[in-house]
Amino acid sequence: MKQLRTAVLFLLLPFLTSSYSSSPAEAIESLPEKAPVPKRDLLLTTENGVKIYNGGFGSGLAFDGQYFYALTDRGPNIDGAESNDKIFPKPDFTPQVARLSLEGEGFKLDKVILLQDETGKNLTGIPNPSDLGGTGEKAYDLSGKQIAPDLKGIDPEGIAVAKDGSFWVADEYGPHLIHFDANGKAIEWLNPFGSGVGGKKLPEVYKHRRPNRGMEGLTLTPNQNYLVGIMQSPLLNPNKDVQKTATVCRILFYDLTTGKFREYLYPLEGTGTAVSEIAAITDTTFLVLERDGKTPGADKDVTKKIYKIDISGATDVFDPGPNGRLVDGKTLEQLTQEEKAAAGIKPVAKEEVFDITSIPNYLHDKPEGLVILDANTLAIVNDDDFGIVSEKGVVQEKKMPYLDNKLDENIVYFVKLPKGLF
Repeated sequence: MKQLRTAVLFLLLPFLTSSYSSSPAEAIESLPEKAPVPKRDLLLTTENGVKIYNGGFGSGLAFDGQYFYALTDRGPNIDGAESNDKIFPKPDFTPQVARLSLEGEGFKLDKVILLQDETGKNLTGIPNPSDLGGTGEKAYDLSGKQIAPDLKGIDPEGIAVAKDGSFWVADEYGPHLIHFDANGKAIEWLNPFGSGVGGKKLPEVYKHRRPNRGMEGLTLTPNQNYLVGIMQSPLLNPNKDVQKTATVCRILFYDLTTGKFREYLYPLEGTGTAVSEIAAITDTTFLVLERDGKTPGADKDVTKKIYKIDISGATDVFDPGPNGRLVDGKTLEQLTQEEKAAAGIKPVAKEEVFDITSIPNYLHDKPEGLVILDANTLAIVNDDDFGIVSEKGVVQEKKMPYLDNKLDENIVYFVKLPKGLF
């Protein structure tokens, strides 16, 4: 166990010191191919006998050189029978972070960090009011009782851990970008509405985020100077008419020293994919996880890929206006690729580096967390949706074809890249 843990620490040393030299092959070989994330206690059993556990640790992943940090989203939920209805079997669930140590072939749960507001009150995953980050969803409990919106409700999707032990979380409601201390208490809270903590706001254009497609990925640059978030899908900017045609996601740089923003455009492969994660290699190069929502073993033409991007030659498109930068009165989401090129707007450069479906018998529909271990090695975790899905508004088990129809679970895969990142 000690040997394996030392190997993991050694793998990350180049990133912790910003010295990007490769680690010896023997250290890489000592990692397991995959390791399940331990589930916690049983949360509840539904009337139809479905057991819901305190799992779900796969919406984001970070590593500080000693511990992995696995993030839940807003908690167990399923679609209701009607459009925009959302059922929360455990409405008081607190979004949380599992701090994990890798021992032997698996993880040991070292600590659970509950996310709290600035007063120390536990947060929930209930949607926000409609004018302050709401998704248009109506929340209900299992009895059918409607749940009031929660101004401080969050749906966490990305996590980045700072050297001082504090960490940032990106959410897809507001979107909200929240700085927590090492114990999970909010220190700073940014959103486009000014309802956060600390007096700072995200750019106003992010009010146009597509419902449940907010800030999905988050990373800190190696020098810890910039917090970098990426949106899951194109903004509905100026309105939802662009949803069928827009193929650029915004990447937001937040200078932690000056509070200033920069912004770049990431080109999706098409309208059928979305972004799940971003991870910094250097201050200008990153990995981006782009995927569809299909399930391996059940669907055809499954797409789940990791791309290396470079912002060096890309255009900083930041504009503080309510719709961001405009070109001849059009938003960036309205522009065609040719119109952007004619305006001198260059997206980030992009190249494929890994196909997640190349992992033998890869099981999951939602790979969402990504950590760079060294030039050739990644850790990838999936969101298991707490092991539940909806069937006409009724909670059912989320069974996976490649698991012989056993329940989905959070698994961290340790993979080698065919070509080094640097």
